[in-house]
This record gives sequence, C-alpha cells and structure tokens, in this order.
Amino acid sequence: MKIPSLVVSIAAIFGAVAVNAQAQTLSDSALVEKGHAIATAADCMACHTVPRTGKPFAGGYPIVSPLGTIYSTNITPSKTSGVGDYSEAEFSRAVRQGIRKDGAHLYPAMPYDSYAGITDEDMHALYAYFMHGVEPVDDAPKAHTALPFPFNLRFSMAFWNLLYARTKPFAPAAGVSDDINRGAYLVNVLGHCASCHTPRNMLMGAVQGEALAGGFVGPWYAPNITADPVSGIGAWTQDELVAYLRTGHAKGKNQAAGGMAEAVQNSLQYLPASDLVAIAAYLRSTAPIRDASEGHAAYEFGSPHSDEDGIRGAYPPTSHDSLKSGRELYSGYCASCHQPNGAGSDDQAYPSLFHNTATGSIRPANLVAAILYGVDREVDGKEVLMPGFGKQSYVTPLTDRQIADLSNYVLQNFGNPQAKVTPDDVAMARAGGPKPLLAIVQPYILPASAGIAIVIILIAAGWLIGRRRRQVVAA
Repeated sequence: MKIPSLVVSIAAIFGAVAVNAQAQTLSDSALVEKGHAIATAADCMACHTVPRTGKPFAGGYPIVSPLGTIYSTNITPSKTSGVGDYSEAEFSRAVRQGIRKDGAHLYPAMPYDSYAGITDEDMHALYAYFMHGVEPVDDAPKAHTALPFPFNLRFSMAFWNLLYARTKPFAPAAGVSDDINRGAYLVNVLGHCASCHTPRNMLMGAVQGEALAGGFVGPWYAPNITADPVSGIGAWTQDELVAYLRTGHAKGKNQAAGGMAEAVQNSLQYLPASDLVAIAAYLRSTAPIRDASEGHAAYEFGSPHSDEDGIRGAYPPTSHDSLKSGRELYSGYCASCHQPNGAGSDDQAYPSLFHNTATGSIRPANLVAAILYGVDREVDGKEVLMPGFGKQSYVTPLTDRQIADLSNYVLQNFGNPQAKVTPDDVAMARAGGPKPLLAIVQPYILPASAGIAIVIILIAAGWLIGRRRRQVVAA
C-alpha cells in the first residue's frame, strides 16, 4: 500500500470513529432526557403539535397572528418532512436566529428572538432530544403559511431582526440569587414570556422599557406580570404564583385560559418545583411597571350577588326568547356552573367571578374572549372546560349584543364596574382582536407600491423623452 493511501485510510478510520462517537454522545439517554426537559420548558409542543389529533411535533398548528395565520412546521427527525437532515449548527441557527437550513427566514411567531439566549450546553441537549428522543413523522403538514404581501417576503425579516432580535446568549446577573438567575433564564429565554406579555409597537417589535407589562395576543390580553402590586403580580405570594404556574389557577386571583392555558398544559405543569419557585422569585424581582388607569389590583374587585329572586317566574315555562337582559343571560348560561351569586364551584374548577382578574381588570378582553372561545386546559389528567358561546359553540351561539350585555352584567355585579364592553368590542374579539397598524395598512401597500412604481416609470420616461428632444435640437 502506498503511503498516501495509508494516510487516507487511517484518516477515514478516525473520521468514522469520531462520527460514531458523536452519534453515541447525542443518543446518550441522560443527554436526550435533558433535551426533553429543555423542550418542555421552551413549550415546543404547544405550537408544533395539533391538539388531540396531531402527532407530537409534526406541525400544522395554526398560529393566528394579526398579519395572517402562520402554520407551524414539522420538527421531528424525519429526513423528508422534518429536521432530520439538519446538522447541529443548522439546528442552532434555526432556533436561535430564525434561519432555516435553506437560508429562508422564519417568522418571529417562532420566538427565536428569545431562544437566542439558549446556552450552548442546552442547545446541544435540545438537538440530541429532537434527533434521538422524538419519533420521526414523514407526513408534511397539510397547511402552509401564506401571508399576504408584503409579509410573504421572508427576507424582510432580516431587517426586523436587526431592530428587535437579540444576538447574545444568556449571562447570569451578578449580585442576585441563583433562583433569580434561573428564573430569568426560564422567563426570558426558554419560556419566552415576553413574546406575549410585552406590548408591541407598529412594526410588531417589543416596546423598549415595557418588558412584561402586558399586551394583546389576538383577542386575549396577556396581563402585566411585573412586580408592581397593582398592575402586576407584586402582591401575589410566592405560593400563589407557583400554584398558578403549575395548575393554571390561583384562588382569589386568576385562572389560565387561551395561550396561557396551553403553556400550563404543555409546559409549566411538568417543570420541577424548583423551576417554578425560580420563575416566581424572578418575576417578584422585576422592575414594577404601573398602569396609571388602574387604582386597585384587578383581583380586589367584586362580591357575591344574586338576582335569581327577581328573575324566577317572570316568564311562563314554555316561553321563547326569554333571555334578553344581562341578568337573564347570566342566569340561563352561567349560573349553573358559576353559581347564581358568582361564587363558583366548591373546588373552583368553575372559578369565582369576584376576586378574579378576568372580571376585575380595566381591560375586560379576557372576559369577552372566555365567553366567545371558552376555556380548556388539562392538568394532572383532569380537564377544566368551559364551553365557548361564539359562532362554533356546541351550546348556543350568542350575538355580539348578547355577549356585551352579559359581560357588562358580570362586570357591574362581580367585577370592575368602570370597565365597559360594547358590541363592537365583541366583534373585534370575534375577528381576532385589535389590529396593529401594519395589518390595517396592508390592503393598501400593494396598490401604493404599484402607484409609486408607475410614477417612477413616468418620471423616467419623461426624462428620457426630454433628453432625446434636447439631443435633436442640439444636432
């Protein structure tokens, strides 16, 4: 054998050994399990799995954004439909920078702007889990993201990233406890809480200086979770926060619905108690941000009240269309679960409507959204279910006026009487919530672009014609 051939053979042997060693390392059960824990804390399941019918991480879940519906992708280790052919560097680039293997940009519905802070060690474990701990699914999602112009131009996200996406990994702060540093990592990086709980500006970027101060997520309002005792969670005890994070319910305070219910169901209930304590410790240490419109904490409002005595016998038993006023609608649709006096069930699976942030908030969006879309979360194998009364209701669809009347009755008798709901508010929630400026101007962007292009062409044509005429005269 010639020397060069011998060298090549030896290099090939060592290369194969290195590849096998890396594969063995990635498939190490402890590393895969650690990656599983990271994926759980990062709540990957919630967005990449269609509830009840979808296979884990196979994608196809519709994320309804103000700019259009974004469908999650298959992130199983399938080499044909998933991320099975991603190298660890390519996987990291997608998760941390929002850039796919083919170089196309992801939309920040995938919270890469938060995941950019994931440590190298955790990213290695996360990659090991998705390559060796997840069952590959070769089926591609049936629905694909198709946002309207100009949001379908994925390269534009490069400019958004320059403005709003972080680039540095998480670094523990000096002079604070290990619990607070761990909580900061869980809240700001893996849990990407700011994605929902921070207000957005006209370009859908997080508003600087208002981290975790609350913001709309479709028809739901993700509340202020800073340490302010009135607008935020500053007056919550650590035990109340931990209970809420693990179960989605804190007696006399709040209950999870919408996206927060998904976070509890798919992620938070599975975190170790030490992580929940760390999250609570960090949130209680954040800079308080006060909403000037709020004079009292939302959970302080309300008391028991019943109008049943004034309703019973008002109509014959066989009468139709007898639920006209807010109190009649409450009696007909709500009192059987929440009790006529609003106290809720004994186990609070159907919560009290007084001392409840959904009814005590100056922004009654979550009350309206709960009536429209219902509440559904499963914790410890037990499902908490409130039916929705929107268009797809399997109970009785209610009109915008009926939901407004019902909401105002609840607010006046159990919640914040200063809060008001109009039929227009309900219609906006039914249509997906408040629209940012980008969504409002979107229908006019293409015609405006075409008009500008025509003007430019006309100006250029006029300049050329004028130039030729001057040349003819000069000749």
